[in-house]
Amino acid sequence: MRAVETSSPGERSDFYPQTLEQLLAQGLIDREMRILVVAGGAADRTAFLNTGFTDVTISNIDVPDGSDRFAPYGWSFQDAERLDYPDDSFDFVVVCAGLHHCASPHAALLEMYRVARVGLLAIESYDSFLMRVAVVVGAAEDYEISAVAAHDYTAAGVRNTPVPNYVYRWTEREIEKTIASAAPLGHNRFVYRRALEIPASVLARRFNPIWSMGLKVLGPILWAIVRVFPSQANLFAFAVFKPTLPDELFPWLQMDEGKVVPNEQWLRSRLRG
Repeated sequence: MRAVETSSPGERSDFYPQTLEQLLAQGLIDREMRILVVAGGAADRTAFLNTGFTDVTISNIDVPDGSDRFAPYGWSFQDAERLDYPDDSFDFVVVCAGLHHCASPHAALLEMYRVARVGLLAIESYDSFLMRVAVVVGAAEDYEISAVAAHDYTAAGVRNTPVPNYVYRWTEREIEKTIASAAPLGHNRFVYRRALEIPASVLARRFNPIWSMGLKVLGPILWAIVRVFPSQANLFAFAVFKPTLPDELFPWLQMDEGKVVPNEQWLRSRLRG
C-alpha cells in the first residue's frame, strides 16, 4: 500500500524534521518511540530535538569527540550494513543521507528493517529523469567527489573513507521489491515524500563561474517543473511500515506453533494437485 505526498521545496535540513512531523501528524509514529539512527550525526540530533523525540540512539562507524556529543540522546558504534542488535530491537529506525555512503545500500536498508519493530524512514536522493540529466550536464555527481573535497580528502566517501562513493539513488518500485524480497509475509505500507534541493554546494566548488550564474537562471525553472511534475524532485523520503503479524499475514500463510507455514486449506482451494 502506497501513500505519496510532496512537500514544499526546501533544503534537507528543513525536509528532515518536516517529514518527521508529517509522520507524527498521521499517527504513524510517536515521540515516545525508541528510535535508532544509523549513519547518524549532528543533523540527526537537531532534527529529533526540534521535533520532541525523547528516546533516540544515534549510531555511526565513526567515534565522536566525547561521549556526550549527542546528549540528551545516546550513542552507539554501529555499521549500518551489519547492525549488532537483535531483530525488533527498536520501534523505528532512521537514516538521512547515509545509505548512499554504504558499500551495499540495500544491505543497510534491510538491516534497518530487521531491527525495527514498527518501521523505518530513509531520506535519500531520487532517481528521476531530471536528476539523470543533471548528472550528464555536470550539475550533479555520480560519484560524491565534492563531499570528499569538503572533508579535506580524508573522509565522506564510501563507508566514510576518502574514496568517493557512488551516489545511489532510489525509486519507489526498487524499494518495494527490495522489502518484499526480504520480508514476504504480508503487505508493507509505504509512505513517500519529495522535495527539490538545488545542489548548490556541488556547483559552488566548480572553478567555472558559469555554474553559479546558471543556478540563478535555472533555479526558478526547476521549482516550476517540480511543482507541475513532483516526480522530478530529487530529494526523497520513504517510510516503510511493517505488517502486524500474525493478523496481517498473506492469506496463503498461517501460524502453526509459532512458525509461519503455508495455509494448505487456502492453497488447495485455489490450486490443482
